[in-house]
Amino acid sequence: MLDIAEELNRWVEQGRDFAVATVVATNGSAPRQPGAALAVDTDGTAIGSVSGGCVEGAVYELCQEALETGEPVLERFGYSDEDAFAVGLTCGGIIDILVTPVRTSGRGSAADSGSAGAPVDSTAETLAAALAAAAFGEAAAVARIIEGPAELVGRALLVRPDGSHTGTLGGHPALDRTAVEETRALLDAGRTTTMEIGADGSQCGRPVVLLVESSVPAPRMIVFGAIDFASALVRVGKFLNYHVTVCDARPVFATKTRFPDADEIVVDWPHRYLDSQELDSRTVLCVLTHDAKFDVPLLERALKLPVAYVGAMGSRRTHLDRQQRLRDVGLTELELNRLRSPIGLDLGARTPEETALSIAAEIVANRRGGTGTPLTGAHTPIHHDAAARTVGRIGSVA
Repeated sequence: MLDIAEELNRWVEQGRDFAVATVVATNGSAPRQPGAALAVDTDGTAIGSVSGGCVEGAVYELCQEALETGEPVLERFGYSDEDAFAVGLTCGGIIDILVTPVRTSGRGSAADSGSAGAPVDSTAETLAAALAAAAFGEAAAVARIIEGPAELVGRALLVRPDGSHTGTLGGHPALDRTAVEETRALLDAGRTTTMEIGADGSQCGRPVVLLVESSVPAPRMIVFGAIDFASALVRVGKFLNYHVTVCDARPVFATKTRFPDADEIVVDWPHRYLDSQELDSRTVLCVLTHDAKFDVPLLERALKLPVAYVGAMGSRRTHLDRQQRLRDVGLTELELNRLRSPIGLDLGARTPEETALSIAAEIVANRRGGTGTPLTGAHTPIHHDAAARTVGRIGSVA
């Protein structure tokens, strides 16, 4: 749902009622992962996707029904070979979809105020707050009950990094407290996933299952070295929804004219800039400086940081020389093994654009656990199960 937060937030501000269908569980070769969403308003306008086209028509109708009844509904879609025209996933997977009606036309009215417009229920208010947070790039996570007592399914709770929260899951008072603690931990990791807790807030007893969607600022890509290859990599990084910074100590090269797509351009020594930054486990560092006086002090620091990816450009001879220099300054073999060098996958790339694609492919494979081998003739899964899935402000980078 948070993937399409910007447009849904506009619907909320315009007072448009809508229903949002969210993938809450998958099994097999499902085309979209938990958190993917399709929304339909009362005029029939639809945005988003839950299956890449397989069951969109049926889910669209479910959204329209939910708008009429005002009740959430949980539906399962799977492969069917009995009827070629049956509603199902042609790829053979199974997806569970929660459809939640969100009434926004009565925002600002109270249930007993006598003012025009119907009052907005607490779940709608909570989802509206979650959409606003995601649309404006704020860190927040929304937890929704997807399995449990019928009267609780669809209830939502919005949690922020400081532990403050909006909304309620209903039921036992301890349920909210436990959900806030668990959701906050998932938000810290930037994860979107499901979790099971007891309806009374304990880790045992009658369970409820929650879908937790985390919205965090876009992950960072820092490109060191303002060269032509960097310009192409910046464009690819933006396409993948990274917040891209270009850093180079040479002001004549590090300019907005040369890197119009970059979010930030920094003129500083790379290692000094890196020392000044607070980086998380989603950050990728691409070292394209290709100069030992820049590379060594930078990589000496970078390979000790808990970032997602560190890659460095250069020939195999340059790589061997760089490795020895890094050993000489005290890096361990375990730290050196984190370095992706020469940077990128073997695509036979020659141009800056092809090289940028090679680097981006390695970043995605590293993040998703892919092998980088052709899918044709292989027996590896098409969609790998990621340990964490992040949702950025504008779209998923997962």
